This record gives sequence, structure tokens and C-alpha cells, in this order.
Amino acid sequence: MPIYVTNEEKRFILEGRTMAYVLEAGEKGHMTAVYWGKKLQNHDDYSKLSPDVIPHSSFESPRGVMGYDYIPWGEMVYTEPSLKVRYEDGTRALNLEFSGYKTANDDKLVITLSDNARNTEVELHYELYAEYDVIGRSQVIKNEGKSALALEAVRSLQAALPWGGDYRLSHLAGKWTGETQLQQTALTPGRKTIESRRGGTSHQANPWFALDNGANEDSGEVWSGHLAYSGNWEINIEQDTFGFVSVNGGLQSFDFEWKLDPGKSFTAPVFYISYSDEGLGGMSRKAHDFQRQLILPENHRNTARKVLYNSWEATYFDVTEEGQKKLAKKAASLGVERFVVDDGWFGERHSDSAGLGDWHVNERKFPNGLQPLIDHVHGLGMSFGIWVEPEMVNPDSDLYRQHPDWIYHFPEVERTEGRNQYVLNIGRPEVQEYILSFMKNLLSSYSIDFIKWDMNRAFSEPGWPDREIGRQKEVWVRHTEGLYRILDKLRQEFPHVEFESCSGGGARIDLGVMKRTDQVWTSDNTDAAERLSIQDGYSYAYNPKTMMCWVTDSPNWLSGRELSLAFRFRSAMAGSLGIGGNLNEWNEAELAEAKDWIAEYKKIRHIVQDGKQYRILLPQDKTAVQYVSEDGNSAVMLAFLLQQQFGERYVKLKWKGLDPHANYRLVGAELEASGSYFMQHGIHWTASGDFDSMHWVLERI
Repeated sequence: MPIYVTNEEKRFILEGRTMAYVLEAGEKGHMTAVYWGKKLQNHDDYSKLSPDVIPHSSFESPRGVMGYDYIPWGEMVYTEPSLKVRYEDGTRALNLEFSGYKTANDDKLVITLSDNARNTEVELHYELYAEYDVIGRSQVIKNEGKSALALEAVRSLQAALPWGGDYRLSHLAGKWTGETQLQQTALTPGRKTIESRRGGTSHQANPWFALDNGANEDSGEVWSGHLAYSGNWEINIEQDTFGFVSVNGGLQSFDFEWKLDPGKSFTAPVFYISYSDEGLGGMSRKAHDFQRQLILPENHRNTARKVLYNSWEATYFDVTEEGQKKLAKKAASLGVERFVVDDGWFGERHSDSAGLGDWHVNERKFPNGLQPLIDHVHGLGMSFGIWVEPEMVNPDSDLYRQHPDWIYHFPEVERTEGRNQYVLNIGRPEVQEYILSFMKNLLSSYSIDFIKWDMNRAFSEPGWPDREIGRQKEVWVRHTEGLYRILDKLRQEFPHVEFESCSGGGARIDLGVMKRTDQVWTSDNTDAAERLSIQDGYSYAYNPKTMMCWVTDSPNWLSGRELSLAFRFRSAMAGSLGIGGNLNEWNEAELAEAKDWIAEYKKIRHIVQDGKQYRILLPQDKTAVQYVSEDGNSAVMLAFLLQQQFGERYVKLKWKGLDPHANYRLVGAELEASGSYFMQHGIHWTASGDFDSMHWVLERI
């Protein structure tokens, strides 16, 4: 029984495979954080745990300084609150009291806090995924009174780490073409906030954190969390001057307000937290398994991600039926399994300045519609995919001319264009229905197997003039709710269709969108060398099966860097493989080599996509990453030399995650040895010059 209740039914223990989380109901509607860490040996030990409390002065709470699992705003606690409300009479505080709890199926706990004077109820939701050492956190606020109230801050997570540690924060930061760069910094007294105010998850930050107290890649304690949300968000990590460290996160409180009418409720997005005592590597592998097995859409969760070809860099907007057929034939000859037509197939879409919003097939480019091309692609043995950007509109489009009020805007304020486009207000029901209508028509009219869903700019002028003033700040949440509603309905009606999330590269990567899409576009940066640090950072929070990686042309369109086809393929083989180069420009030798690489990837695909990942060398002058198959019978390692220095060519690489007692064969070499040999002694690689690369495969004998 992984959920226990002790201490007069006010202490709650959630116990995973190796983790335990303990909280206790306190006075004035707060929940005390008692313990979060390694599972204790005896169940009786949990009832004996004492929360860390430091009595101090009249400048702190009368109960003392302590860590919280939930704390509403208003009393003498000055960290970021779990909940902040405003009533119609101007009152901005709650008088919550613990009023009960319920459990279900040994994995769900709901704690109820009530303000009987204000007829306000808060449900704290905890869902335990014991096998993965993960807890899903959320809260539901219910207005049972007779007048509306305003929610000013709603956080899904409030948690405290063990007191007294010297903690280090890991998080991801970046920019367009430079996403998911790992950042690590020691905590000092004060607050560190990572956030997005851009309307989506963003390139600049990602809703994931990890905290450790002296951990390395393979050992030590790590506390981590993922917010499953694709709109504005924030995570606050605070260390006070007494040594308490807290994490608080959820919906972005900046420019947020939600009017909660009588009889209505508001549900916060889920924040998943986890614990590992096997270092940052163990933390990542738990997250990867959890995402693959429980987060990704169930109907495609266990299927291999196809090797795809995307025509964008070959044709840009110059899309024609015959041109796409020519590319499809070449792609199929290489062993590609999915052909994707990118931007330029619809409306008057000849550049990025017109056509967005007019989702009808361009008859000059496709005189007989899309079906002849689709039939051609299917006849070549490939599935067919297509690009859309439903949340956007160009000013030069029929849709905008007909409905200029459908975008976010304020009256008499200039409307900012980004990439020659505006953001549609998909919080509006009529905009949702428009998107659903054209998407259903597209998927019903044509035999489409795959959708690449893009979003190529951030929000500005986030107004909705038709709404009452008290609901203007709801637009951020309503947009994300509208997006989820659309994707959920499309997946329900067209379960065979796979979806990819894209937002100018990696600006929409989070567990909220991953619940609704099968893979993500990691970055518009397809330089295979620069991709290595992007992919490394991604691996801390997200699994490689979802990470799309393309092989494109050399020199690269962004960096101008020239790299061998071998280097480009090995870099892209670290996730789910795609090809994005202009195959019309590849010579026969390059096409033949590409065919061999695709065949090689298919041999190891199950190891990379569904196995366990180990970071061997972190991206500096050289880097290496390794995967072990789910059954433990195979392993693959990919290694890269970015820059050779001082003539040093000798690299030793030690494997991880093997069975030390089993024997393995190094494929392509006359070497058979135990797993212990490969992990303790390793293999030698003699690298030869900048941007050299190599990969190895081990098979259990």
C-alpha cells in the first residue's frame, strides 16, 4: 500500500519504489513538508519524523520558520504562495482549515482545505506513480459562495527540500536555434525564477528543474520536477537565510487573473516531481521511462518513430506536386519511412508574408489536390505527413480580412507583426471551431498519417476586447486550454494520425504537449555539431524517442559549417532520425552512403528510442552518449570529437548500464568480454582531427 495515513490521520506518506514523500496538515490551511527523499526501511519510521522548525522572532511566523507543502497567501510567510485570491469586498486572504482527505486505488490522495466563512474549498491532488518514483501535484479551487472571486496566483507545486544542504540548481535555458542549454548554479539566499511570459513554453526557458546536494552523473541525491503545461508558467526556487530551500511553480502569476464564478471550479495543471539517489543520470532515466510509458499518447506510445524526410530545406515555399514526387522517390530509395510536406502547400503561400490562415490546397501547385502526391508516397512504401500552423494568421490572408478581430489586440493600439503574422485568439470558441473544421476536413479528405503542428511567434498585445474587463487576463490560460481541446478532439477522431509539436524549433517542449503529441521538433538548428549540446541538455529532462534530429546539407544553412555525412548521421542517430537536406543536390556517393546510414540506424533504433540512456562524456571538446536496450541484450555508443587539441587523439570510453556478469561482443571487432570489462576498462578510440565521430554496438553473447 504505497499511500499511508498516520498521526491522527493528519500525516500522509506517499511511498514509491525508492522515494518517500511525507506531508502533514497544519493549522491555518497550511501543509507542512515533513520529508522528501529516500524511502525509509520501516513504515513506523515515518510517524516518528519531526519537521524542521526554527523558532526565531516576531519578524517570522509564530509557528517558526519551516518548509511547506502548501501555503496560502496572507499570513507571516513571505515565500511565493501556493494560492492568492481576491474577494469582491477587497479581502485578499483565506482562512483555510484542514477538513478531510480521501484516497483511491492506493495511488491517489486528495486533501481538502475549507474556508467556511467564505465558502471556498481547495482540493490538493497527489497522484503517485510508485514504479517511477513520481508524484503528480495539482490543486482545484472551488467557489461555493454567492459572489465571484478572483484568482491572482495558482501554483501546482509547493515543496521543501531537506534542510541544511548546499544545493545546486540545474535548469534549461536558450534561444531560437540554441535551445535546452544546461545551466547549473549554486543556490544562495534569495529567489531564482525561471519562467515564460511569451504565451507558450518558450525557447528561453523550460518548465523543468533539478536540485542536488553534491550529486554527479552516476551517484547522489537529486530532486526534480516537470510542469505539464504549454502556456505561461513559472518556477520559483527560494533559499532563505535560515537554510530552507523551497520550490514553487505552476501558472505564471504575471498578468494572470481568473474570475471564478459561484458554483465554478478551477484546476491547475499537473506538476510532476521525482527523486533519485542515482545522480543526474538516474534522474533522467526515471523521467525517460515515465514519459515513454505513461505520458506519451497511448495509441502510438510503443511504436517506433519512423525515419522521416521533410522537404522544407529542399524547396522552402516552392512546393509543387511534381517536385515533391521527385523528392519522395529519392527519399524512399534511401529507406525513408515517412515523407512530410512542409510549409507552402496552401492558400497564396509563396513566402512567409501571406496565406497563413487560408487552409485550402493551392490549386496551381497541386491541380488535383493532395491525393495524387499522397498516393505516390504511399505507393513508395512511405506514410505521408504535412505541416500546419493553425494558431497563426498573416495580415495578407482572406481569414484576416474577414476576421481582423480574431487576433489578440487592444483597441487603438498598434498590432505587432512577428514573422509577418499575428497570433489567433484560440480562447475564442469560434476560432477553435474554425481550426477544428479545417483540420477535420483536411484529415477526412486526404489519407494523411502525420501532422507537424507549428507555432512561429510569441504573443503581443494580449487583449480580447469583446470580453469583460475582469476576464481580460484569462487569455493566457484560455489559449492553452483551447489548444489542448483542439488536439484532444483531433486525436480522438483521427487516432491513426501521429502529431509532432514544433514552435520555431523547440519553443513548445513540455509534458503538457507531450500528452497530446508523439514527438517534438527539438530545434531549427540542424548543424550536427551544435546540435550535440542541444540534445545533451534535452536529455536531462526529456526522452530521446520524442527528440527529432535531422540530417541536413553541408555547408549548414545556419552556421556555414561543413561536416561529413558520417558526423551528421551519428549526431542525428542520438534521437529519432529525420532527413531534411535537399536530396536533389546530393551526389550518388552521398545518396548511397545515406542509405547505409539509415539501414544502420534501423538496426539500433529500438535501443535508442526505447532503451536507457547514459551520458558518457559531456559536450566540450568531445562528447559521447550511450544507450542500453530495454532487455539489456544490446547497447550502442555514439562518440564525437569536436575539436582536437595539442595532438591528443587517444580517447578511453567506459560503458555504463551493462550486466557485469554477462559477456558481450563488440560488433565489427574481434573482442568478446564481460560487462564488467567494458564498464571498468572500456574501449579505446583513436580520433583523427576536428569533427571526427564513431559508434559501437555491443551484443550480449
